[in-house]
Amino acid sequence: MTPAGNRVKAVLFDRDGTLVHDVPHNGDPDLVRPVEGAREAVALLREHGISVGVVTNQSGVARGLISDGDVRRVNRRVDELIGPFDVWAVCPHGPDDGCHCRKPQPGMVLWAAGRVCAGPADCVVVGDIGADMEAAERAGAHGILVPNDRTRPEETAAAAHVAPDLLTAVRAVLDGPVGDRARRGPARTPTADDSPGRPV
Repeated sequence: MTPAGNRVKAVLFDRDGTLVHDVPHNGDPDLVRPVEGAREAVALLREHGISVGVVTNQSGVARGLISDGDVRRVNRRVDELIGPFDVWAVCPHGPDDGCHCRKPQPGMVLWAAGRVCAGPADCVVVGDIGADMEAAERAGAHGILVPNDRTRPEETAAAAHVAPDLLTAVRAVLDGPVGDRARRGPARTPTADDSPGRPV
């Protein structure tokens, strides 16, 4: 699934829904709440000399819902609670802007990998939706999906590698393949609440 543990040079995390609980278009640092195991997972990678970064879509900037400054303040709070991270890549564009950085496009993954002097093939992208996995694949990196209650069942089914939580994902990076796909847990039935809370 991934290269042997000593060959992975960087792990790039999605922010909302992966490292922290998703608050749509959050501009308030006080609302940042790390998911369980986030700090431990990032610390474990750093202990093994693996660079850590964040690649995050923040279309609320393009929509006028939050400012660049809001995003920076929230990111600083994430750094304080979970990091520090070696690289931050933020796409402020909207879905129709045609940019090359917005996931599922590979731009942020490629840029972040370059910033930590790692080739895409030596990077792992950890995220909670299909766009994260697609961005990893397009960049030539490896992807691990960590589903939550907003992850669509079809995204979980399509992911090549799935882990039930961040610590399991990180241990897979360090120890080898995730292994049996049955560890992903049951698929979830979509609800009417899916779309509003999904990262954009």
